[in-house]
Amino acid sequence: MAAGNIAIFWFRRDLRLEDNASLYHALRSGLQVQPIFIFDSNILDDLEDKADKRVLFIHQALEQIQAQLVGLKSSLDVRHGKPMEVFTQLLSEYKIAAVYTNHDYEPYASERDAAIAAMLKEKGIAFHTFKDQVIFEKEEVVKDDGKPYTVFTPYSRKWKAKLNAFYLKSYPTADYFNGFHKRSPKALPSLEDIGFSAGSFSFPDPELDPKIAKKYTEQRDFPAVRGTSRLGVHLRFGTISIRQLAKQATQLNETYLNELIWRDFYHMILWNFPRVGKGLSFKPEYDQIKWRNNEKEFAAWCEGRTGYPIVDAGMRELNTTGYMHNRVRMIVASFLTKHLLIDWRWGEAYFAKKLLDFDLAANNGGWQWAAGSGCDAAPYFRIFNPYLQTKKFDPDGAYIKKWVPELNELTYPRPIVEHELARKRCLDTYAAAIRS
Repeated sequence: MAAGNIAIFWFRRDLRLEDNASLYHALRSGLQVQPIFIFDSNILDDLEDKADKRVLFIHQALEQIQAQLVGLKSSLDVRHGKPMEVFTQLLSEYKIAAVYTNHDYEPYASERDAAIAAMLKEKGIAFHTFKDQVIFEKEEVVKDDGKPYTVFTPYSRKWKAKLNAFYLKSYPTADYFNGFHKRSPKALPSLEDIGFSAGSFSFPDPELDPKIAKKYTEQRDFPAVRGTSRLGVHLRFGTISIRQLAKQATQLNETYLNELIWRDFYHMILWNFPRVGKGLSFKPEYDQIKWRNNEKEFAAWCEGRTGYPIVDAGMRELNTTGYMHNRVRMIVASFLTKHLLIDWRWGEAYFAKKLLDFDLAANNGGWQWAAGSGCDAAPYFRIFNPYLQTKKFDPDGAYIKKWVPELNELTYPRPIVEHELARKRCLDTYAAAIRS
């Protein structure tokens, strides 16, 4: 057992030492702070791809944290297993006075944290959690009657009205780094140790490019242009501070700031309406839709061989890189749900497997927006025309040519459904469900 009272700091979606809310409070507690990370087998066991690049990203982020901690004569303690079992082990190895971590709003995380908190409470150990991954959470931005917003525009107005320098201020964790538990370095488990294969991958840089931010409004919808930040994976795993990013956005581009507000909005929706994270439509009547759910057509969509070039380009980009441009995400989601009448949950699950920046709140919000079933969603009769979207956002075909090089060859498939037929079928199907 380690000597002295220990505060455990539990890394989750906040893989950085700098400007970390709960870590700041732990370091100021007067206790020696032992940072930990758990490769949660409840999550990892569900990953089909044992070369999943997100696990590689996490591992690389932990290696960077470990290098910093070793320089401070401390060390991470990284475990693999179910969180309850891991904490049982930790309690036998450390004299724990308190556990610190940051909020996580997903249904599984809420249940996990409640169970851990209850176990610790039985032993007289405090469980402290703090807001870190969003600017405003839960019920911080609500309507005048105290109810949560379900429409983005008035939410964003209230969000901006509430924002001030306090909410963008960084937590000066570095001022308290002497509070880390001093110990010899503890080796991190390898990817192979946790059942995954090692690999290499070039992840985007964790810095917002001011040149891109300043031109974001004009360029963000064109997938052939490097017009977006590509910071989604860093926001997802907390290798960049949302406060730092939002502060930069307030100075550089309001359109980009609005995208960060959408992120807060969807996390707020997930917290206040947890059913959306459990496979249910925000608008219950949309659960009555008679989806076709043709498995061959779904496979064609997944593999990028629908015969609609902009759709196929997007899916191939996703399958190859783990990334898809946001405008194209809307196009492929609309195509799946409305052209093919395949349940949005199928698409949501596929994105969850493939996206490096997969985030339950944002992914669910985006899919329900496209399907018409979500809060502040596109109306069901709004059906993207892939040809018009291509003409508007990839007019020279540069994006399509990159991902669908065989476009003008006989090997490229014919469209699996005719646009006008699909449009009418969708309108009829949705109308029947919503009116019933």
